[in-house]
Amino acid sequence: MSKQQMNARRYYNLVQQENTADIYIYGDITSWPWLDSDVSSYDLAAEIDGLDVDEVHVYINSYGGEVAEGVAIYAALCRHKAKVVTHCDGFACSAASVVFMAGDERLISDLGMLMIHEAWTSERGNAAALRKAADDVEKISKAAANAFRGRVNIDDDELTELLAAETWLPADDALAKGFATGIEKWPETPMAGMSGRTALLDAVRRGLDMAEDAAKVQQKPKKAAPKAAKPPEAKPAGRKFFNFKQTEEE
Repeated sequence: MSKQQMNARRYYNLVQQENTADIYIYGDITSWPWLDSDVSSYDLAAEIDGLDVDEVHVYINSYGGEVAEGVAIYAALCRHKAKVVTHCDGFACSAASVVFMAGDERLISDLGMLMIHEAWTSERGNAAALRKAADDVEKISKAAANAFRGRVNIDDDELTELLAAETWLPADDALAKGFATGIEKWPETPMAGMSGRTALLDAVRRGLDMAEDAAKVQQKPKKAAPKAAKPPEAKPAGRKFFNFKQTEEE
């Protein structure tokens, strides 16, 4: 992997190589991008539309952001003629989960998670304004849920429950329910960041080996203890005579 590609994995970027384009969304999805990690539909949709490639890979690690921005990026990916493969490298939450659903193939890391929920909003004003805001956010939630309905293999009632409950989906659940089409598993490496699990497994193995060795020792027939040397026979003591001294009184 080139240095440019390694750097691209840290924040939003787009890298094109021949007939393949890699898009990295490693930040918030917002209409007001301030940081290098921020992604807006205005910038990204324009770049996607201008791609002349056969395959687009979208790598995601994002807590999400604005629903409208996520929906627009989703639409730009679905509209493109290329095959789209989305990858959930870490978290694909909220609006980022909508972008994830744009993939013809949707691959989630075995350590990754999706988080889906109904749309949120904030409003201030009188009762009528608050009631309208509640109605509006319900409509927005239903529109965003269409991105999931076209992909998942669960019914509308279950999907509605998952969205209302603000559900976290680990890789196995995401695959079983159709949010993902596959799980990406990475081989174990000696990297320091992953050494904890390896060290734990090694400790368990060492413990099992020690227990096995102890069991083998217990199963070995014990050697008879050497007979103790017979102590020498004591010679009978000589007869003792008592001498009586005669006193004058006797």
